[in-house]
Amino acid sequence: MTDLPSGFEAFHNVANFPSIKPAVPEVTKGERRRFRTIWISDVHLGTKGCNHELLIDFLDHTDSDTMYLVGDIIDGWRLKKKLYWPAEHNDIVWRILKRAKRGTRIVYIPGNHDEMVRPFCGMNFGGVEIRRAAFHDTADGRRLMVLHGDEFDAVMLAHRWLAFVGDAAYHVMMKLNGWVANVRKRLGLPYWSISKAAKHKVKNAVEFIGKYEEVVARAAGERGVDGVVCGHIHTAESRVFMHDGSPVEYWNDGDWVEGCNALVEYHNGRMEILDWAEEVARRDIAERAAEAHPEPEAA
Repeated sequence: MTDLPSGFEAFHNVANFPSIKPAVPEVTKGERRRFRTIWISDVHLGTKGCNHELLIDFLDHTDSDTMYLVGDIIDGWRLKKKLYWPAEHNDIVWRILKRAKRGTRIVYIPGNHDEMVRPFCGMNFGGVEIRRAAFHDTADGRRLMVLHGDEFDAVMLAHRWLAFVGDAAYHVMMKLNGWVANVRKRLGLPYWSISKAAKHKVKNAVEFIGKYEEVVARAAGERGVDGVVCGHIHTAESRVFMHDGSPVEYWNDGDWVEGCNALVEYHNGRMEILDWAEEVARRDIAERAAEAHPEPEAA
């Protein structure tokens, strides 16, 4: 573990947790949106592509009984090449650990970019359970398999070297994505991902995503569960496939690089994919409207 940034070490070295103060103060005013379960993945801490601003906002405005970290939370591939770990990335770790201390069950399922954590599966660090995969029972009785999903990526399985080449090209796109996001922010425009838009326009990408979703859902059906939750491909989605005459739910919780999505389960078992950039935009509009038309004071 000595070659990893202090942000990761916080997961298994929490003795000094009470003395740690985040660089971005935690929002404490207002009520948090409460869910039974939250799934997030593909945060890619340790890279400039990580949208820490939106993720910190999400963590400050939501809470849950259980939270699944569905892989690629830390980007070990990039950290091996160059150490990049701003204070805001520590703040994300701090917020996750604070949830664990408050009693939230945190389950961390490492992906391919944080595969260096996989040897620790079955262990518990600071209230964070590390698992290779998990099974989740919803409030309305459905059983879902939870895993990162790189196990079903043909490129990862057959041509690992090509995955690294693709990762380098992807991070070039992320730099462009960051530049566009900064320009739009200065102009007062909401967050928009150029890489996400391009992905949905490219035929090969669309075909790969569709095939991947089908393969993952089939694997869930073969295991006799009602559905699957995964990440890996940075494409939030909800679909239903048929396997041997039975429906199998496919859920992808997206990412915090391009889409800034989370998957949530309400206390009645209903599930929904949140687009947090849209959530923030709606909240900002509501706040501006309230400021422009304040309620009259009672006489």
